[in-house]
Amino acid sequence: MKCKRVIISRYGGSEALQVVEGEIPKPRVGEARVRILAAGVAWGDILNREGFGRARPPFTPGYDIVGVVDQLGEGVSTITVGQMVAALPVVGGYAERICLPASELTPVPTGLDPAEAVSLVMNYVAAHQMLHRAARVRRGERVLIHNAAGGVGTALLQLGKLAELEMYGTASRGKHELVANLGATPIDKEGFAERLSALASDGVDAVFDPVGGTRLWQSYRTLQKGGRLVVYGAHSVVTEGMPKMILGFMLSSALNLLPDGRTVLNYSVTPPPYSKPAWCREDLSMLFDLLAQEKIKPVVAERMPLEEAGRAHDLLGKGAVAGKIVITPTPAN
Repeated sequence: MKCKRVIISRYGGSEALQVVEGEIPKPRVGEARVRILAAGVAWGDILNREGFGRARPPFTPGYDIVGVVDQLGEGVSTITVGQMVAALPVVGGYAERICLPASELTPVPTGLDPAEAVSLVMNYVAAHQMLHRAARVRRGERVLIHNAAGGVGTALLQLGKLAELEMYGTASRGKHELVANLGATPIDKEGFAERLSALASDGVDAVFDPVGGTRLWQSYRTLQKGGRLVVYGAHSVVTEGMPKMILGFMLSSALNLLPDGRTVLNYSVTPPPYSKPAWCREDLSMLFDLLAQEKIKPVVAERMPLEEAGRAHDLLGKGAVAGKIVITPTPAN
């Protein structure tokens, strides 16, 4: 039996993504094979594709997946065939099948849309951890969310609304309505610091910035005393290049030395200190409950087959969509 997957055999642009067909994998001891229903498209996939991540060619991109278990390896008793599960494999998600350790799988409640469920696996887990584990926001605090119409940005807005925060969100003009509908005051990306100063003259309590690089200083100066700047995503390595991204990391370290009560925190969904595997599974289960209760509603930008993975990367890289792009390798039924 054959199955398809996307493979990157060399670093480069979206043209580096190719669909290939090979033998269906078999689970080893302690593993389960998952038929993937939905795989998220993430900035981490683009960073890996261009050689700025940890993956080395040849590899299959795909940080986060939701699917159905269709075969168990020896010694697996915690899950069953036919069960819907989620995982954060970091690579391997753009495929029809994937084998993963059963210990890395989180059960997905029945009845959830796989595309909405996969939006939670990385985007909403990251948003929740940045809000509550890194920035430790409190009800009524004022926050600025950059790229507020993106996958993580819309997650931050929805979870921030549940936390009863006062929110401002940067976005291109065409996405202002979405940002407003999700409970934030929209602000143009260009000149955001000046615009925010007019709206909140005494500054904000927290800023969530996925770009980093040389823009860090602008984000930092919007903070009031005791404010927290959470940096994640490293988009600047694509938008500005590696030297400016490194300059941004150096700047964040220098800013933490200033005696002004403000703090810069660097967040990533995979390593500690704010994210650990046990925390991710705990947080994801909680988020699935919120989704089942319709307290959150992920914004799914588009659903695409494996063959359109390159177009998905182009759209994400250009910021041409709002919400999460999802690859749908196999039919739900």
